[in-house]
Amino acid sequence: MLGGVLQPRMNPSVYVTYRHIVAGITMLPFAYFMERRIRPKLTWALFLEISVLSLLGVSLTINMYFTSLKFTSSTLVACMVNTIASLTFILAVILRMEIVNIRSPRGIAKILGTAVSLAGVMMMTLYKGPALQNIGHGIIHIKGSTAAVHKNWLQGSILAVASCITWSAWYIMQAYTLKRYPAQLSLTTWMNLVGAAQSAVYTVIVQHKKAAWTIGFDIDLWSTLYGHTRWCYCNNGLYLLLWGKEHDEPETKLKIRKIQRP
Repeated sequence: MLGGVLQPRMNPSVYVTYRHIVAGITMLPFAYFMERRIRPKLTWALFLEISVLSLLGVSLTINMYFTSLKFTSSTLVACMVNTIASLTFILAVILRMEIVNIRSPRGIAKILGTAVSLAGVMMMTLYKGPALQNIGHGIIHIKGSTAAVHKNWLQGSILAVASCITWSAWYIMQAYTLKRYPAQLSLTTWMNLVGAAQSAVYTVIVQHKKAAWTIGFDIDLWSTLYGHTRWCYCNNGLYLLLWGKEHDEPETKLKIRKIQRP
């Protein structure tokens, strides 16, 4: 759906800006009421750190991601995203956040899995085979979309790889930031709003036409709402999971102690 919207109709940077404005406004009441007791004071140093996180996780990364989608195809970009786990693992090893024992089966499996994943990405980036023709008609037809051959395939592939690298760095940096600002929903809200502001500034610089900011009551609007809804559901679901695990640990330890008593 996004490929059909971004190709002929909507500027990727405009889409990113709108998507994260809506996501930030939606997350704001959850963050305010659910974390008002645990939210630490926001200092200028923390705000600067959140701004860098917003650059890595929202404005820079997502803009490169959707621009690569415009230059290449949904299939290539979807395969590239699967390498984020491997790249995050490599960065964690470099920063000594992850220890790999090359003599153990688990360590060998991690290394082999990372190598196979990155090899697949390199193959899809450097090799472009013949286009596959659609059989029959699609269920959903996006008005104005065409089946033209994508130009700048190599440039789009490089942008996709770069977005995965910055995405991985974003995951690594979050681990450090959450130690000083342990309010997941508030941090997510700040990243959405600051990232949207950064993306808006970039869009104003590169896109001078006012018509590019116009969004109608059509698939442009629905794709924006879908992107923000998926983002919010993933973040809230992860927050509830971590919240449940955090509150479950003391009860589990208490039960273990009762069982271990003679």
